Amino acid sequence: MSRTRWRLGLGATAFLVAAGLVPAPAHAEDVTDYAITVDPAAKGPRIDDTMYGVFFEDINRAADGGLYAELVQNRSFEYSTADNSSYTPLTSWTVDGTAQVVNDDGRLAERNRAYLSLAAGSSVTNAGYNTGIHVDAGKKYDFSVWARAAAGSTLSVSLQDADGTLATAREVAVTKSGWARYQVTFTATRTSSAGRLTVASSAAAALDMVSLFPRDTYRGEPNGLRKDLAEKVAALHPGFVRFPGGCLVNTGSMDDYSEASGWQRKRSYQWKDTIGPVEQRATNANFWGYNQSYGLGYYEYFRLSEDIGAMPLPVVPALVTGCGQNKAVVDEALLKRHIQDTLDLIEFANGPASSTWGRKRAQMGHPKPFHLTHIEVGNEENLPEEFFARFKEFRAAIQAKYPDIQVISNSGPDDSGTTFDTAWQLNKDAKVDMVDEHYYNSPQWFLQNNDRYDSYDRNGPKVFLGEYASQGNTFKNGLTEAAFMTGLERNADVVKLASYAPLFANEDYVQWRPDLIWFNNHASWNSANYEVQKLFMNNVGDRVVPSTATGTPSLLAPITGAVGLSTWATTAAYDDVKVTAADGRALLTDDFSSGASQWTHTGGGSWSVQDGQYVQSDVNAENTMVSAGDPSWHDYDLKVKATKKAGKEGFLVAFGVKDTGNYYWWNIGGWNNTQSAVEQAVDGGKSTLISKAGSVETGRAYDIDVKVRGRQVTLYLDGQEWGSFKDDKPAEPFRQVVTRDLKTGELIVKVVNAQDSAARTAVDLGGAKVASRARVTTLAAAPDAVNSETSTAVAPVRSTFDGVAGKFSYTFPANSVTFLRIRQR
Repeated sequence: MSRTRWRLGLGATAFLVAAGLVPAPAHAEDVTDYAITVDPAAKGPRIDDTMYGVFFEDINRAADGGLYAELVQNRSFEYSTADNSSYTPLTSWTVDGTAQVVNDDGRLAERNRAYLSLAAGSSVTNAGYNTGIHVDAGKKYDFSVWARAAAGSTLSVSLQDADGTLATAREVAVTKSGWARYQVTFTATRTSSAGRLTVASSAAAALDMVSLFPRDTYRGEPNGLRKDLAEKVAALHPGFVRFPGGCLVNTGSMDDYSEASGWQRKRSYQWKDTIGPVEQRATNANFWGYNQSYGLGYYEYFRLSEDIGAMPLPVVPALVTGCGQNKAVVDEALLKRHIQDTLDLIEFANGPASSTWGRKRAQMGHPKPFHLTHIEVGNEENLPEEFFARFKEFRAAIQAKYPDIQVISNSGPDDSGTTFDTAWQLNKDAKVDMVDEHYYNSPQWFLQNNDRYDSYDRNGPKVFLGEYASQGNTFKNGLTEAAFMTGLERNADVVKLASYAPLFANEDYVQWRPDLIWFNNHASWNSANYEVQKLFMNNVGDRVVPSTATGTPSLLAPITGAVGLSTWATTAAYDDVKVTAADGRALLTDDFSSGASQWTHTGGGSWSVQDGQYVQSDVNAENTMVSAGDPSWHDYDLKVKATKKAGKEGFLVAFGVKDTGNYYWWNIGGWNNTQSAVEQAVDGGKSTLISKAGSVETGRAYDIDVKVRGRQVTLYLDGQEWGSFKDDKPAEPFRQVVTRDLKTGELIVKVVNAQDSAARTAVDLGGAKVASRARVTTLAAAPDAVNSETSTAVAPVRSTFDGVAGKFSYTFPANSVTFLRIRQR
């Protein structure tokens, strides 16, 4: 069945003509820069309904303080130094009177370990997230608390900001002597983003799960989702939701949250911690440096997927960590437990209400199955052999009991290199169904790699591009991602799933950039990248229509630039720097016997000459670049001696240095001293050109030699060739793909023009009979345009174009993404 993706509301009054964005028809005699030729009779790959989706990870406060609508921070007094060294059980609370957090047998629930003991006549006030608790005038907010106090006592609950009352205060009568849940509703009298919630008690009381929820959640669900954020996800019409991560899936302890493990807080995300009544759920230390409450848990993820019509795609830990930890747990009993947990998860999602775990789902309010079809084991493991040994055991157990479930593997954290190659070979040999690739690269990389999947084995494992982004939220980033996405669609027989990452960022709690949707406690806004994703996701089509396009002529000059030295969280000493031209002329010689006057310090850190060596001595400093030479240098040899003195990594030797944002460097002993790679920085964004596993010994002097010849670079370590590459791939700014929407009968011509000049284009539809009018959606803006809370510089403009024929001309604006929907007769 076709899935129509045109959801942009193009009624008669919505046809807009935007001057400068949607060009008038070109005359036939006009000179064209490009040509697109379509073959409507040929059949390209079918595009699955699930082609594009979203990836949710609790990073940047995406859950608590974000998608999860709870307004009270640290509602169950569980914050701990295990989460963040600055945390206490009263983080985000202030006490008036006497109160202390208690962890004893009087607790509310076994897995909810702490509660607040509040003295008579005392109160506690919660500061919420960002600037405070946000309320809107006239809206209702449901307060609840679990309390234990003397029957007949009262709790006084109020909501206020610095200017006064935000809602009429409420009195809660305590009617039971044991733990009980009490509820009242506030109606906000004013709008404020700096609210504070105060709970006072007339008698000594124990409090837990102090909660304030907006009544107006997404779809009105209790324990629900913040409406504006969920609506932005729903507006994408994603084909799948990948959850809950990410690094938090497999990093940290593999212990469960139990007495046997000492109530381990730094553990990997495990689904059984996150279901059932919210007051009985565990909390956990989040990998990204804060606490996660699990109020938003697996049941809520499944519900969100169902509500927005997306396929749920959970990720489970494989007992091999990634994200810089690189450890494999050797514990057969623990492995068997995790495999059983995964089987139980499938039963929770799909089992009948009469089954053990299906009954738990039904008790939570969903007797019908969630129709889980895919599950992913592991995330970015950098130990491919160890990971794959465990993956095979997971897959065997799942296929034995649930043969219809597709089990997804992965290829590690990078787009290439030794780990990637090894992982892919293991996946191919084992005939894995699908492999998850992740990469975060520069905009130039995305322009250069539109053809990445053209050469993939059509009979091998399919690709799930589970995480990707071009290292920025400007429109330029969106343009280059759009150019890359045309290649994903063209290869829809290989690339079956794709999701930009990460999804959310709270502007006051950012661990990772860029992100798709930004927000604070009162507003949210779409990034330029979001607008690109939405345009593609709402206009996918059902099948690729083969097409070709002329490219941009490209003249590749030799790699040019000065040389540089740097460190990253490491102290290192450099000596005997020599740069020699290809004809033998000395361009630079420095043994630092006379200081370091030839070098310019453009990064961080602390550089000085010590004992005849140039030393960076700040062990915590990152990106400490010093450079020397002429940016016009080309075809040269760079030799240097480097010695690691202390720290987490090795050293970095740069070449082709043009400025602080444009260079190459050989990162030797990077990634916590686990691998080496050549990275290219373009306008500040980095991509990896070649990488290998390896580490650097402290105190040992290494001889480094980099030979640059034209676009070819060869690297030597201690006299042995380490590797080589040729950086000669053009960054093509003009990309296109054509798909067909079977339901509407439309051809969808998708064109990306990622350059500062308009692209006059001859379009040949290959004899297709078409209507003369096309519906047009255009994204066009300055390359550095960024959307914010107060400004929307990048937004779709809708129009019509009346010059369509079997052959016609169209001028695609500079820096634009344009979709033409052309009805076939």
